[in-house]
Order: sequence, then C-alpha cells, then structure tokens
Amino acid sequence: MSDDGGQAVSLIAFIGSVFSPWYAWSGRREPQNHCCLNVVTTGLNGRFTMTDRGRGALGQSRDRLQIGPSSMHWTGQELVIEVNEWGAPPMVTPVRGRVVLTPRVMTGTEVWLTPDGAHLWRPFAPIADIEVTLSQGHSWRGHGYFDANFGTRALEADFSFWTWGRYPLRDRVMCFYDAELRDGRHFDLAVEIGGDGTVGRSEAPPRTRFARNPWLVRRETRADQGFRPRRKLSLLEAPFYSRSVVETRIDGETTVGMHEALDLTRFRSPLMKPLLAVRVPRRAGWP
Repeated sequence: MSDDGGQAVSLIAFIGSVFSPWYAWSGRREPQNHCCLNVVTTGLNGRFTMTDRGRGALGQSRDRLQIGPSSMHWTGQELVIEVNEWGAPPMVTPVRGRVVLTPRVMTGTEVWLTPDGAHLWRPFAPIADIEVTLSQGHSWRGHGYFDANFGTRALEADFSFWTWGRYPLRDRVMCFYDAELRDGRHFDLAVEIGGDGTVGRSEAPPRTRFARNPWLVRRETRADQGFRPRRKLSLLEAPFYSRSVVETRIDGETTVGMHEALDLTRFRSPLMKPLLAVRVPRRAGWP
C-alpha cells in the first residue's frame, strides 16, 4: 500500500493455482502444470491478471521463481518481482513493470491452519518497504509484506469461510486469521510481530462485521469494541472473494491494512468454475 494510502497492489505467485477452474477440472493432480502470477492494482486504471500456465512455463531454483514471462528473484536483501502479464477480460492490455520488496524484519514462523497441518501459513516478511513501478501509471512507494500459504488439500475441502487481515501499528504489525472449518470448528488466530522481528500470539479485539462486497460476500475483521471497520480501497470483488484495503481500530489505534474474505461454500458451486474461466484464461504451452 502506498504511503499516502491512495494506491495498493497485490501479487500472488501460484504453483497449483487454487482458484483456477482449469486446475480443479484437472483433478488437481499436477500443481506444476497450473501456475500463474496474479497481479491486482487499484483505481480507475486498475488491472487483474491470472493466466493459468502449463508446466513448461515454470522454472524454480533456490532464489528464483519463473512463471512464463514473469519472475520473482531473491537477491539476499530484496525480493524483485518482474511483471510481464496481460490483463484479464474486459481490460485485455499489458501489465508490465517491477515491484521491489525490502524486508525490515524476517521470521521463520510457521502456523498450522488445520489440526493436521494440511494447510500452512508462513509470514516470511510481515514488515517491509515496497517500490512499485507498473504500467497504467502505478508508480509509488509504500509499505507491504511477504507471506506464503502451502496446502496438500483443496481449500474448499476443509474450509467454509475465512477472513484474513494484516494491519500495521506504530511499533508492530497485527495479523488475524479467522476461519470456519467444514466440520463446524473455528480457527481464530491473532499474531503480533514486533519491529525487532519477534512473533507471538496476541489477544484479538472482537470480530466485527462491516459492509458486504458488491456480490454480498460477508466481510468481517477485528476491531475495538464500538468501532465499525470500513473499506478504503477495493482490489478485487468476486462472487466468492473480496480483497480490499480496510480501516479498523486496534488497541485504540486507527490503522489501515490489507484484508480478504473468502466464501468457500460459494466457491464449491459447480456454476462458479465456468464463470471463472472467462477471467482466468489457460495457456498450456510455453516455448
């Protein structure tokens, strides 16, 4: 997110693209054959990219991830993301440029999101600086983070709904995971990361609902008693998903951070996959 709070970007590299209809239709047997770089930018010139690419587009080494014409490279001090994608319909235009993320702290924390460890979350660099230079006029500096999720089962096999949020405070960052599992259990996690990189569980303020997205996806996050969170910027609104910049209040401090809400009951609907195929084109071959 930019320092002035006016722009934001989200980039997710997938090996086994969990939201790809092509990966679901394949039976999810070969994740390396369904990889992509998802890029979302905000505003009137915002773009969304999510091309499902085949095995030939994937290149991996210790410090580099190549997905077709785009890549991520760890220099030892920075994560450099080279973007060379095309926007999804109806905005089919090039999305090109570079994002450089410089961690302020790094962690080795790993969190199990299910009791058997089938789904993991790793906040590698929860406090970082970013520099964005992308097409459509997105050129700014701000703050960000770098994390990763890993799983051995489809998300919709284990979860019905979840929300996640990452909120910077004066001297630390708070991350919240609130999930409803399909078996009726709940997973509620509040993680506090200090400016020195220390990580620990924390007491979370109450779960608080705020305005649904345009597709009526339920949205909630953590907020001090009596404070109603609100969306500041929208990155992606879908029938089963919302990613946005949200303002909330934690321990008396008003903060603006990244938030997502994911309705996996809706995502499981067989009607959702053909709709997604329009926005997630498949390019199996790559030279």
